[in-house]
Amino acid sequence: MDLRDLKLFLHLCDSRHFGRTAKAMHLSPSTLSRQIQRLEEDVGQTLFLRDNRTVQLTDAGEQLKQFAQQTLLHYEQLRHAIGQRGPSLSGELRIFCSVTAAYSHLPPILDRFRAQHPLVEIKLTTGDAADAVEKVQSNEADLGIAGHPETLPTTIDFMPIGKIPLVLIAPALASPVQAMVRQPNPDWAQIPFILPEHGPVRKRIDVWFRRHHITNPLIYATVSGHEAMVSMVALGCGISLIPDVVLENSPEPVRNRVSVLLEQAMEPFELGVCVQKKRLNEPLIAAFWHILQDNV
Repeated sequence: MDLRDLKLFLHLCDSRHFGRTAKAMHLSPSTLSRQIQRLEEDVGQTLFLRDNRTVQLTDAGEQLKQFAQQTLLHYEQLRHAIGQRGPSLSGELRIFCSVTAAYSHLPPILDRFRAQHPLVEIKLTTGDAADAVEKVQSNEADLGIAGHPETLPTTIDFMPIGKIPLVLIAPALASPVQAMVRQPNPDWAQIPFILPEHGPVRKRIDVWFRRHHITNPLIYATVSGHEAMVSMVALGCGISLIPDVVLENSPEPVRNRVSVLLEQAMEPFELGVCVQKKRLNEPLIAAFWHILQDNV
């Protein structure tokens, strides 16, 4: 077991997809599989449960994940302590992201940043990811995690951190909506949809409507934030097209009330960190951007 093994393992824990991790870490899927198998042999336990559609962590995998996160964090702290030159950076860095991104993508980035710059105070604000670019433009946040907009403002720089597939979800419990989607050929135009107010996901839903020749979709509600969309589907209000990472990070009682109708129902969208270009030379932002570049 070495540090690279742990990095590969943690990336796979986040992506839950051998193909995506192999591509991100510049390996072939077969090489990645062999390295994970070697890791499983080292610890003497199965780390992942795999089938044709899903990759899930076992209890042993969860324990190794915690160990790997702590080991890599301690290693970064050691590197910082040994290589430190002059005073550390200090101050406040304001980050805006969705609740889901705060669980799924931000922690490993912050672990690396805090290991190198422990005196910097992180101020995190959560909200609708579709508002992230606007928050950064208005200086309400220094950095934001957002889906790549259809048109990126010329004043904004964008650093990709992941590809996010979309899934079509429906109520799992008995309800009129569930009965409609269980028909052999569902009439999508008659099934109520829960939509986001705006953002990249809304654009893709509009494309999905056009593909299915739905000119007047039945819209039950438009809401702010993908997390609220999952909750409304769980309550039986309608169906929705959402980022799969939102469903994966939803509370278990909510997740158990939702079923996936179509996996990868649309082309994945790119998730990334946005910042005002003119601020990239500021020390705190430049340090954070350097962490992101090292991970690409």
